[in-house]
Amino acid sequence: MADFTKRMIRAAKLDGTLYEEVEADHGATWQAAAVVIISSLAAGIGALPGGAFSGLIFITLASLLGWVVWALMTYWIGTRLLPEPQTQADLGQMLRTIGFSSSPGVIRILGLVPGLGLPTALVGGIWMLIAMVIAVRQALDYSSTGRAVGVCVIGWIIQLVILFAIGPGPFTGQAH
Repeated sequence: MADFTKRMIRAAKLDGTLYEEVEADHGATWQAAAVVIISSLAAGIGALPGGAFSGLIFITLASLLGWVVWALMTYWIGTRLLPEPQTQADLGQMLRTIGFSSSPGVIRILGLVPGLGLPTALVGGIWMLIAMVIAVRQALDYSSTGRAVGVCVIGWIIQLVILFAIGPGPFTGQAH
């Protein structure tokens, strides 16, 4: 457990060598899933003052699904659309590195403190985005951080298009 906690701390510190380490550690996929769960639970608990406890399970399950979908998208974009000559990656590597990039999201539990909900959500989101760019750069063996940013931006745009096409119904209970 101590190694797992140290890995999360290193991921939150944006330690590029941590992302290389979990990329190569096939046994770390379950740890990456645990990071996603812990981070989403922290976000859900941090949002409890303004929300309902019943949403906590939904947020956690949606986060796990989002992690897998995001890993698939970044894998495809990074290896097919924007590869560098040395790019070699598989889906497991993307799952592990992107999962650990959720580590900074644990800060969102501070949303329980009155007045800190929005600030910790914003700081956590930006921090996780920076960690994700580092995770993508390491997993795809990029020499350019700009290319990793490009993969993340393209993935984000695709995600927005898909969510827009689905409409608000599945997310708010409203009809299309």
